[in-house]
Amino acid sequence: MKLILPNDPAIRTMGRIDDTDPEHPVWVYPYTQAAFQFTGTSLHMRLINRRHYGGSHIGVYLDGQLSKIPIPEDGTVVTLRLADHLPDIEHEVVVYKRQDGQHYCQIEGFLVGDDAAIKGIPDEPYQRRIEIFGDSVSCGERNEASLYVGKADPEADLSSYSDSWRSYGAIAARALHAQLHDVSQGGIALLDGIGWFCEPNQVGMETMWKSMQYNPELGGTTPWDFSRYTPHVVVVAIGQNDAHPADFMAEDYMGDLANHWRSRYVDFLKSLRSVYPHAHIVCATTVLQHDPAWDHAIEEAVQTTGDNNISHLVYSRNGSATPGHPRIAEHEEMAAELVNHIESLGSMIWQTR
Repeated sequence: MKLILPNDPAIRTMGRIDDTDPEHPVWVYPYTQAAFQFTGTSLHMRLINRRHYGGSHIGVYLDGQLSKIPIPEDGTVVTLRLADHLPDIEHEVVVYKRQDGQHYCQIEGFLVGDDAAIKGIPDEPYQRRIEIFGDSVSCGERNEASLYVGKADPEADLSSYSDSWRSYGAIAARALHAQLHDVSQGGIALLDGIGWFCEPNQVGMETMWKSMQYNPELGGTTPWDFSRYTPHVVVVAIGQNDAHPADFMAEDYMGDLANHWRSRYVDFLKSLRSVYPHAHIVCATTVLQHDPAWDHAIEEAVQTTGDNNISHLVYSRNGSATPGHPRIAEHEEMAAELVNHIESLGSMIWQTR
């Protein structure tokens, strides 16, 4: 078979990719992807997977059909069979990262038949750009557990049921014909030291948002160059895991911890504004059940900024739809409302800057 390197000019990538070594790029964030066309009857992928927890899977969108491929080993080069016994015609594929920073993938290349050809996607890439800073809901975590719509998560490892392609942000981005950088991590809160991610030494969004790599169990923190991607719309979807280990916003809204959190949320919005001076920022939580005090806190923070280019989206079933992770149906519901909110802002928000 013929090896196609990850930096082949025919491959179109999207996502916050660590391509310090362009022939061995590292995929960290959900919905990171490579898209191209190829001929022949099979497609394979070569990678090195580093895993912190859970099972790891790669997503494939081939000729309009979704599939997932388990990654069997950690730390060594493995070859995954993405598709086989295809008709010998031209195919179009998007290979993408289904899950968050629970694992990193170092991409070694794609394998096609010796006589196969590879070429770029003929359509121009979307000119609209969105970026989401979120938690597990924005990752699409556990969204394929379709029998648990509106129910708590079962006591089982549902890593294989997490699909960023069918997260609300990805659905909305495709509907809006926009690129998406999904800077999201399951369990993350705004601040270091609270939330679930890497407990008891939690890493918060205040550290992660400016990084390419950030999981301390998988290596050091590497900085992101913000000049590489400038979104027109930024969605800030945090403020749910922040209630762990103590729901201080609900218990004492005017207390020191709650006041500190609101102040730091304002600081985070100002940090985003410093790197994205023209982007419209949409602040939100999700339909996952949580105390409404967090949404009141976000509204207060948005008002405090005095920035007319920041809005607050409250979903129709905000914080009350499900005690477990939203499933695909609920992601579709959220995506429709997010699209409506963004479209209500007017077409001027998409002006190229």
